[in-house]
Amino acid sequence: MHRKMTEQEIISSFDEAIENGQIYLVYQPKYNHSTGRLIGAEALMRWRHPELGEQLPDDFIPIMENYGLIHRADLFAFEEICRFHNSCPNYMLPISFNISRHDLFGHDYVNEIEAIRRRYDVPVHYFRAEITESSAIGGFDLISNAVKQFHEKGYLVEMDDFGSGYSSLSILKNLPVDFLKLDLRFLAGEGLGGRGGVIVNAVVQMAKWLNTPTLAEGVETIEQADFLKSIGCNYVQGYLYSKPISKEDFMMLLLAHDIEPTKPSLLLIKAMEAERFWDPDSLETLIFNNYVGAAAIFSYEKGQVDMLRVNSKYVKESGMNMTEQDILSADFWEPFSPENREIYEKTIRKAIQTGMEETCETWRTYQSKCCGVERVCVRSGLRVIGRGGDQSIIYAIVQNITEEKKNIQEMVDSDKRLRAAFEQANIYAWEYSIDTHEMRPCFRCMRDLGLPPVVKNYPEPVIESGLFPPDYADMYREWHRKLEDGVGELEAIIPLTVGRIPFHVRYTTEFDETGHPLKAYGSATLVVDSDKKDDSAK
Repeated sequence: MHRKMTEQEIISSFDEAIENGQIYLVYQPKYNHSTGRLIGAEALMRWRHPELGEQLPDDFIPIMENYGLIHRADLFAFEEICRFHNSCPNYMLPISFNISRHDLFGHDYVNEIEAIRRRYDVPVHYFRAEITESSAIGGFDLISNAVKQFHEKGYLVEMDDFGSGYSSLSILKNLPVDFLKLDLRFLAGEGLGGRGGVIVNAVVQMAKWLNTPTLAEGVETIEQADFLKSIGCNYVQGYLYSKPISKEDFMMLLLAHDIEPTKPSLLLIKAMEAERFWDPDSLETLIFNNYVGAAAIFSYEKGQVDMLRVNSKYVKESGMNMTEQDILSADFWEPFSPENREIYEKTIRKAIQTGMEETCETWRTYQSKCCGVERVCVRSGLRVIGRGGDQSIIYAIVQNITEEKKNIQEMVDSDKRLRAAFEQANIYAWEYSIDTHEMRPCFRCMRDLGLPPVVKNYPEPVIESGLFPPDYADMYREWHRKLEDGVGELEAIIPLTVGRIPFHVRYTTEFDETGHPLKAYGSATLVVDSDKKDDSAK
C-alpha cells in the first residue's frame, strides 16, 4: 500500500520512525565534471512507512518544521553521517547536512552538532553545513549568527538553491558562505542559450571574484554539464551522474571511485581584496579610477579573454569613440592580427609564469561607424592578481603610443631619405661641439673615412690622418678659433685627402639665448667642376 501520510499520522508516528529506522538517509554524490572524480555528497532525509510506503520529503519535512520536530530529526541525521564516516574511515569525503532555520529557534544547534561530531571523533573538514537561500531570507539574523559559529568551529557553509529566491544578491553580499549551489531550475524551459544561461554565467563569474566555488545541482544532461564547465563551474550534482543512493551503495561507490578535494575557485593576491575592489567607495576603486592611468582587468583562460572592468582613462586611450559597454562586450581578440595576438598571449603567459609585470607593444585595428578604420599601437603592462585552476585574472595598465610610433617611423623614414640624399649628392656632414671640441660624424664619414662615432680634440686627429693637406691645416685650425669667437658662417673649397679632391666645406653656427656659440654644423660637398675651385676661405 502506498499513501501520503496525514499531518496527524506524521506527528504521532515520528518517535517510532526515528527509533525504528523508518527515517533514514540517502546520499547524492557530487562530482567534478572536468575530472569525473567524486568531491563529496549531500545527505538527504527519507521516510519509509512500514504500511504506507515511501513518503516524499516535501510532504513530511514542512510538517516537522511546523510542529518543532525538525530539530530532533536533523540532529539524528547528523549523527547518522558521523556513523557513516566511522564505517568507512579510509574513504572519507565531505558530506553536506541540511539546516532549517527552525533548528536555530530556541536551540543551541551549532554546539549540539559540534558535541555529536566530537563524540564520534570525525574531523570537521568532512562536513558541510548547508543552508537554503529561502531560510536565510526568512531568518537572516539567526542564519548569519549560525554561519559565524560554524566558521569559528572550522565548518564550511554552503548556500543551497541559490538563484531560486528573490534576494540572491543581497544574501550573497551579506552572508559569508563558502560555497554556492546553483539551482538549475533557473534554466527550466529555455535550454542553455536563453537569458537564464547568461545570468548563470554572470553569477559564476561574480562568485569567482568573491573567492566562492560554485556547484550546480539538478544537472541532468551532458549538455548542461558541459555548458557549466565552459563558464567555470566544474562541480555538479544531479541525475547525470547519480540519483540519491542508499548508504550501502554509496559506500561501494567510494570504493570504486577516485576522490578529490574541492578547491577555492580563485585566489586573489593579498594586496587586492575582491570585495573592496568592487566597493565604489574603497581605496582600491579610487586608485583604479583615478591614479593608475588607463587600466583594465580581464580573465584569461586557455586563450579566452573576458573583460571584467575598465576605467574611464582606458576608454579614452582606446580611441574610436568607443564606450565602456562597447569594450566590455566586444570580442577582445578581433582587433589583433595573428602575429600581434601571439605577442600579447606570450606576454600573458610570461606574466603568469613569473608573477611579475610584463610589458609588450601590439598593433590593433579598430572599426566603428563614426570613425571608420583606425590602426593603433598599445603598450601594455600585464600582471596576474588572481588565479584559480586554468583561469588567471590580469591587471593591465595600457598606453596608446600610436603617435610616438608614427613619430619614430617618420624619423626613420627621414633618416633613410637623408642617407639617400647624401649618397646621391656626395655630401659628408658632421656636428662640432665648440666648448668640448668633440666632433660627431655622419654615417658616410664613418664608413668612407674610418672615423669613430666621436672624435675628441677636433680637428687635430683628422689633420694628422691626412684628410686635410698640410698646406691647409693651419687655415682649418683658424676656422675653429673663429667658431669659438662667434663667427656665424665659414666656407671654402678645400682639396681633401692625399688625392687633393676639391670639396666645398661649410660651417653654420648655432648660438644659445645669450649669443654664446654652442655647436657648428659642418658639411663637405664634392665639387664636380674642378675649374671652379677656389682655394681662398671666405
